[in-house]
Amino acid sequence: MDQQQCIIDTHHITTHTMGRGDLGRGEGEKRLRYMLKDGSCPVVFHQSPGQWSFFLADIFTTLVELRWRVMLLIFCLSYILSWLFFSLLYFLIAYVHKDLEDHDTAPCVANVRSFTSAFLYSMSTQATIGYGFRVMTENCMVAIVVVTIQALMSCFIDTVVIGITVAKMACASKRAQTVGFSSCAVVNARDGALCLVWRIADFRRNHILEGTARAQLVRPMKHPSGMISVTYQDLDIQSRHLILATPASIVHKLEPGSPLYSLGPDSLTEEDFDLVVSFTYTGDSTGILHQTRTSYTPADIRWGQRFQDMVQVGRRHYKVDYALFHQTTCVQTPVVSAQEGNRGRPPTTESIVQSQQPFVRSSRKFRRSLADVSEEVVQEAWL
Repeated sequence: MDQQQCIIDTHHITTHTMGRGDLGRGEGEKRLRYMLKDGSCPVVFHQSPGQWSFFLADIFTTLVELRWRVMLLIFCLSYILSWLFFSLLYFLIAYVHKDLEDHDTAPCVANVRSFTSAFLYSMSTQATIGYGFRVMTENCMVAIVVVTIQALMSCFIDTVVIGITVAKMACASKRAQTVGFSSCAVVNARDGALCLVWRIADFRRNHILEGTARAQLVRPMKHPSGMISVTYQDLDIQSRHLILATPASIVHKLEPGSPLYSLGPDSLTEEDFDLVVSFTYTGDSTGILHQTRTSYTPADIRWGQRFQDMVQVGRRHYKVDYALFHQTTCVQTPVVSAQEGNRGRPPTTESIVQSQQPFVRSSRKFRRSLADVSEEVVQEAWL
């Protein structure tokens, strides 16, 4: 088969299959994924224990995880409410000291004769380091204490706002968007064995030095009683630790012990599972731990295909064509499962040696037992 005549762009193709897990769904209803392609999980919590107490106990993480518009609204309200609160205190101090009625008395705060002027004084106290028309005097100790508290409160609010803004801008999920997985996984023959392969690449120029790849097979199961349970099973990956300077292929060999060992191209579409893959790494620019993850359903696995070659060796550089990152091409692959393919394969030298090992061990044990018996006979003869 001419490989150049069967090139498939899987980036814009979406296939939905009806399998065992889809029993009871409508004809046009899509299968619910355990994890979406962007790494998020479609899970909604109802009546969680503690509710708001958990979010208030870790308020910093709660504010970092909020959306930008909600966080900016909270920060604006924190400043405005603090200005209103302290302006009310300055107004009460002026009212008790009778600065509002008698303009001839020495005021606690100069030129604060109304609530509006008290609000302007509160805002200038918290937003600036100096005073102009309205200024604190030494006539009221209570007003001096309130100014001191407001100055400390201003430092605290500024620290929280700056810290959360920086943490939100350097959020690990932003860096994770520049590390991507291929839109599909493929099954083809490698070194005489069927392998499941998917791609990963770093799209930034300051590449990741090293990371760890992981894959889990997640199966949501619905019992006859109506209870839903989720099982997790790790997949063995060849070359788990990667240097992601160029796009890399992550390979899982379909061998005995693999949960996909007995699945063929026909039975694969009848299965209901999510292959959750992740890549954990440390950013070389920030030193922050990141993780990129996605999932593949049986509809996202292409049997008998391989990824297009996208790395070329130049005279001074390695050239990477990311336009081919999601493209696959057809290759000759057995249309049976790895288990069925191994049954029809003639025994290899390695399997013959392994099958002869029990016989060799038993013959050695028999010779040792004969030696022990002969030694006992010699001892009895000597006695």
